[in-house]
Amino acid sequence: MTDRKIPSIMASQHPDNVFAPHWNATPYVTTYQETEECYRAFHDLGCDEYMWDWEGKLVDEAVIDRLYRKYLTFFKKKQLGRDVFLTYRIPNVSHEPGYRVGRAYAGLLSAAEFAMELGLHAPPIFELILPMTEHVDDLMRVQKTFNQTAKFQAEVFKHKVHLDRVNVIPLFEGVSNFLTAGDLLSEYIDQYKAYYGKRPEYMRPFIARSDPALNSGIVPTTLGIKVALSRFKEVAAKQKVELHPIIGPGGLPFRGHLHPQNVEHFVNEFRGIRTAIIQSSFRFDWPEEEVIKAIKYLKRQLPKGDAESIGKKEVAQIEQVITIFEKYYRGTIEKIADLINDIAAHVPPRRERMLHIGLLGYSRKVGKKKMPRAISFTASLYSLGLPPELIGLGRALEEVKKAGLLDVVYRYYKNFEHDVKTAGYFLNKENLEFLIADGAVPASMRKDIALAEEIMGIELGPRSLEHFVHRNSTSNVYFLHQEDRARDKEIEWAAKWRKSLG
Repeated sequence: MTDRKIPSIMASQHPDNVFAPHWNATPYVTTYQETEECYRAFHDLGCDEYMWDWEGKLVDEAVIDRLYRKYLTFFKKKQLGRDVFLTYRIPNVSHEPGYRVGRAYAGLLSAAEFAMELGLHAPPIFELILPMTEHVDDLMRVQKTFNQTAKFQAEVFKHKVHLDRVNVIPLFEGVSNFLTAGDLLSEYIDQYKAYYGKRPEYMRPFIARSDPALNSGIVPTTLGIKVALSRFKEVAAKQKVELHPIIGPGGLPFRGHLHPQNVEHFVNEFRGIRTAIIQSSFRFDWPEEEVIKAIKYLKRQLPKGDAESIGKKEVAQIEQVITIFEKYYRGTIEKIADLINDIAAHVPPRRERMLHIGLLGYSRKVGKKKMPRAISFTASLYSLGLPPELIGLGRALEEVKKAGLLDVVYRYYKNFEHDVKTAGYFLNKENLEFLIADGAVPASMRKDIALAEEIMGIELGPRSLEHFVHRNSTSNVYFLHQEDRARDKEIEWAAKWRKSLG
């Protein structure tokens, strides 16, 4: 067993909150307020890890200096790198410019020196999350470049804290990557051993939840995760390396369905996950006492979970189901991409982001169509009363049922009906008919709803007062969109009723 504490709750900067944090006047959190957000996550909520995001957004590079200078009393009791953890997410130079990576390395190395000077645990930061991990070379590049940077700085600046390696957390962000993640980890462990002379003590493979859903839909994403968790279990046993998986869900079903009132369903669905990310909506859109209670529950339950083992035959069936669902989902999303992008432009921002285009990074795509980020994507469709969970659903279920594979969906996606029903509460069937008549969405979306209701034996639509008010607000968004009038306030108002921006 590794000697280090493995965190259960990682707070992140994902901007999916509707309401303002209890410590801030507005829902918008600036780059310089994120230091306080980090402290509050530890001190107020009991989180044991915080993701500091260097990828796709502006970043305060002096985070360690600010935390220690402003909250030194707290961090003497809860020491960074020992009791609570700050983990950098760095750009992947295979997809983005690499100049920010060097700044992240320098920040990590200087933080170790500063902590030692203060008599605190050093190093305070020793893990880096690598997004869009697709090849073992991506991981080894981080190991080798960090090693070279550390040696150079130690030699030039006479560093007293000697760091020759860093723990790299591979972030897998696509369903196809989930299916091969186990092989990549095994290959990385072999190459790590060849480079350092021993295996890593442990690894924390990170499974994304939002971008895979944007690209493939909710069912392929959930099923793909189950295959990844099963493979991680196999690799850990074979390589004799501890694997502690991380998952990055949002509050709505499409993005993972983790919010304070759904923690029991979440834990049951994703057994084998060791660390759950709680995003902004989890922390800011619910009463603080509920948030703290939910965090305590996750801390107790996540370490107990054991991933289900899935055999080769069952994996082949899952892959068949994934292919069917992706076909109908992607085919529809490409047809309504212009509508999604039109609405996304009016989703109110919550953070200082950098554009993911051209020299500043990468863009999301489904087929040949560019898409907004996952939060804006989800917010756009919910704001029209067209939850993305339902797109392509009915036709996929029909084909899966004919193929005799419907039980595969229900067996491996335990909360399938619960998630579909929850998303269905926010469906606006009147808007759907308007948009079909306008030619903005295909008539097949009507068929998806009807078939899903028939095959699952449920009725989709609002049930409570909150759901009906949300429906009315999405009608307002539709008519404001038709007139090309400001709709950001109405989008925000609708989001308040579902307790998540997107």
